[in-house]
Amino acid sequence: MITNLDKKIKAYTLKNAIHYEGKPNQGAVISALFNEGLKKENVKEVIPKIQREIKEILKLSLEEQEKEFEKFKDIISERESREGLPELPNVPKTGVVMRFAPAASGPMHLGHALTGMPNSLYVKKYGGKFYLRIEDTNPEKVFKDCYKVFKEDCDWLFGNVSEYIIQSDRMKIYYNYAEKLINSGNAYVCTCSQESFKKFAESKKDCPCRSNSLKENKEKWEKMLDKKGFKEGEVVLRFKVPEKHEGMKNPNPAMRDFPLARICEKIHPRQKKKYRVWPLMNLSVTIDDIEYNMTHVIRAKEHMDNAKRQKMIYEVLGLENKFPWTFFMGRYKFTDVPLSKRKIVAAIETGEYEGWGDIRLPTLNALKKRGYKPEAFEKFVEQRGLTEVDKVIDSKDIFKIIDNFNKGA
Repeated sequence: MITNLDKKIKAYTLKNAIHYEGKPNQGAVISALFNEGLKKENVKEVIPKIQREIKEILKLSLEEQEKEFEKFKDIISERESREGLPELPNVPKTGVVMRFAPAASGPMHLGHALTGMPNSLYVKKYGGKFYLRIEDTNPEKVFKDCYKVFKEDCDWLFGNVSEYIIQSDRMKIYYNYAEKLINSGNAYVCTCSQESFKKFAESKKDCPCRSNSLKENKEKWEKMLDKKGFKEGEVVLRFKVPEKHEGMKNPNPAMRDFPLARICEKIHPRQKKKYRVWPLMNLSVTIDDIEYNMTHVIRAKEHMDNAKRQKMIYEVLGLENKFPWTFFMGRYKFTDVPLSKRKIVAAIETGEYEGWGDIRLPTLNALKKRGYKPEAFEKFVEQRGLTEVDKVIDSKDIFKIIDNFNKGA
């Protein structure tokens, strides 16, 4: 049975009452308790307790309910007041086009299952396209087996991936867009050192390269691409933030002429030494979203600034009306689940783990070996819904919930 059951019943009933102008709903409280680990066979004995609590809470004014809830709010899970996945706005008749892009630095894990699942579920609900994007344009941080492992994991977990997009296979497309931005005066090649540019940005002043002529930018871009040209670390391609957004005086430092591409001569696991100029995420992600006609994007809330940058690129390309509807999800913060790929790699190298499929790890491969079914993760995500609130949880609690769903899957 759930720890502190009576207090949690009171807390969830108060929370639900406050959201619905003082009138709690029994079904919503039961749904919230399922998230805490309530089992179906225990529902009958819990219902009378919920009914008694509702009767008492209805005697309180809304103000009194809010005051009482303050005493109990810390013992319950942070959740949206609405259970389940809400309807998406502006859904085309042809369905939605969505994507999920796990970092290519290591295999997917429990966190990916929970953050990627809403995209898959919405495409199943509305129809359309669901793309899995392998963002492998940082040669230094590409897990060489990601191409094979991601497909195996996602075919098992989601079952409805329309296409696997490998960014390093699309380099010429990124170059074409980079040249469009240069030719339209919306990007420039910057030879300032990182330290120098930082000083310009902090003082809200233009760096000298911002006033390059079109001819200078085109010549320097060619020099970036030329193996005998600029060296790694000497130059970057920058987005020229429009005056509409106050240029280098933008109140948000992250919006001041952010970089789009740089030179990296490390050997790429897939492309080897074929390319030396690599797009940074705000260029490659924007171009892919444009080219694949993304309609809706669900992404981690730490990407709020990136979304603003990407919207600027849409604007200068005359595609502002095509920018996808975006929702920023709160993070799952696992207190005792090893999700750091760097730490897992180190532990595997020292022999602490036998490999990425070691069942003590939270990788998708390991979860599959342990007998978990994709439906268990679907039900977890459906119940939590979309929320910007971070959720702090330990392995015992998260697996208690998923185990309950897995039994019924």
